[in-house]
Amino acid sequence: MRPLEGIRVLEVAMYGFVPSAGAVLADWGADVVKVEHAVTGDPQRGLRRTGTMVVTDDPNPNIEHANRGKRSIGLHMGRPEGTEVLLDLARRADVFLTSFLPGARRKFGIDVDDIRKVNPDIIYARGSALGPRGAEAERGGYDMTAFWARGSTAASLTPAGVEGMVPPPGPAYGDTISGTNLAGGIAAALLKRERTGEPSVVDVSLLGSGVWSMGHGIALSLRLGEPIVPGPLGAHGSPHNPLTGLYRTSDGRYLSLVMLQPTKFWADVCEHIGRPELAGDPRFATAELIAANTEAGVGILREAIGTRTLAEWTERFATLAGPWAPVQDSLQVGDDAQVRANEYIVRAGELDLAASPVQFDVAAPGLGPAPEFAAQTEEILLELGLDWERIIALKEAGAVT
Repeated sequence: MRPLEGIRVLEVAMYGFVPSAGAVLADWGADVVKVEHAVTGDPQRGLRRTGTMVVTDDPNPNIEHANRGKRSIGLHMGRPEGTEVLLDLARRADVFLTSFLPGARRKFGIDVDDIRKVNPDIIYARGSALGPRGAEAERGGYDMTAFWARGSTAASLTPAGVEGMVPPPGPAYGDTISGTNLAGGIAAALLKRERTGEPSVVDVSLLGSGVWSMGHGIALSLRLGEPIVPGPLGAHGSPHNPLTGLYRTSDGRYLSLVMLQPTKFWADVCEHIGRPELAGDPRFATAELIAANTEAGVGILREAIGTRTLAEWTERFATLAGPWAPVQDSLQVGDDAQVRANEYIVRAGELDLAASPVQFDVAAPGLGPAPEFAAQTEEILLELGLDWERIIALKEAGAVT
């Protein structure tokens, strides 16, 4: 049994951020009903081009990633009959999950007080761009703006002299991180309600998640009064430790070494690169000497590592004691044996999707595909106790699809 089996989530949300929270809750076993506009559905369904990548047919990862395992109902909240159905769904739900801005929540009558009138015990969860307080609380935003640019990640990655900023590494990067934060907050609120009987209003924003993601660096900046300044592109890494940095292999790939205690690992690295005599080299006898001779150490490692392919080093470094990793792109991750062994990528319908990162009882979540638009409308209405005559009338009125 998954941890959230029996929990009902009503999701009134679009695009990537808040729906990804619903996806995590579905991974954990919740029954997530996704409310979509009765005519247009979630605008994310129309997203076919992301950067240089184009999806021309279905299934479409742009909708599947954040919506796997849910059920979909097409509902026109601008019509009284649609609002009535929504409130009936809210009466049965444990969690109301929304990405709508305050003005839209007031317009459609789905703000906290509105939902709590029909279900006083419901957990009300909101995902926003900039948080629930302050002069900009009513403004919208995306992960590129609120998480990436405003939260300081972009500036902390962009080297001096580069025009513009380094963009996010992939679509919905900040959305997915923020959605996972929101799912965790909802889980904590469910536990609080079980223990105390008190429901919570849960807030997570893209800006808050961006600040948290950079939290260690921001703390250093505020303590020292200076921003994080990225090193130049192509640099080794640490200026004081040859065992922390990037090294190019003979086939143009890279290894990342992160051995923060160089004296502990120096002899073992020397053995693995075929230079055991360097273990006794007086230039690298202590941490202080290693730091002073980092340039020489980097030169030695670059020369040695540049003689073999990544595959060869992967085999040789299988017994290396210190932490290291291959630098992989988003396609290579799919072939990573450790990723597959832990089921960090799993099958969902016809697609391989990244599983949400929390596992329970050493098992990956079983993922289902995202629902087709409004695919479960009739099923959900029947669960509410509506008869076919009423369902047909709602469809004729344009309140449901």
